[in-house]
Amino acid sequence: MARFFITTAVLIGTFAVPAGCLFADEKPQGPSRWEPAIRKFEEQDRRMPPAKGGVLFVGSSSIRFWDLEKYFPELEPLNRGFGGSQVADSVYFADRIVLPYEPRVIVMYAGDNDIAGGKSPCEVHKDFLTFIRIVHEKLPETRIVYVAIKPSIRRWKLVHKMRAANALILATCVEDERLEFVDIDTPMISEDGQPRPELFIQDGLHLSDAGYELWSGLVRPHLP
Repeated sequence: MARFFITTAVLIGTFAVPAGCLFADEKPQGPSRWEPAIRKFEEQDRRMPPAKGGVLFVGSSSIRFWDLEKYFPELEPLNRGFGGSQVADSVYFADRIVLPYEPRVIVMYAGDNDIAGGKSPCEVHKDFLTFIRIVHEKLPETRIVYVAIKPSIRRWKLVHKMRAANALILATCVEDERLEFVDIDTPMISEDGQPRPELFIQDGLHLSDAGYELWSGLVRPHLP
């Protein structure tokens, strides 16, 4: 897995990489508040064990609310999104809701809540690197498709930090053919430079049907 030591600012596409980001492996931490959601997934797996080698979607509420059967019926995708979660939460629970399925492709959306919760772009990237390492140690052939942190109306004041995190993750993805980055930022911005309101429900944070239609069209080319 590629490791990056960023000492100067770098511009990749529309994403500015912050200077001074240094990363080191740390033991992943995960909040116990998600235990009920994880146990619910495990109970579902006991009742109806999912087939191995499929397409797994994991991450926060944008994953959880995605009607995958509607948009990707031919793939029989597995949804393991749990609302409000961060990248570190998917790291923490990877041995329970990622690795057992031995997916051939993982689609991840997380990082939004991380920045809103006070994490720096460097911390989000570090957690993503940890997720990659854990997955590829056990499943070296699995592809990971990262959906960029979205520019939302509600969290617009944080967009620069979110784009900095996106830039760091993009830099990692371009160095490993098993990693892919889906830029949903640019298509979600209108001509006036603001988030397109029709892509969100009333809270200005979660996606509308139009938002999911857009995301699905952007993600589909990255799936087998």
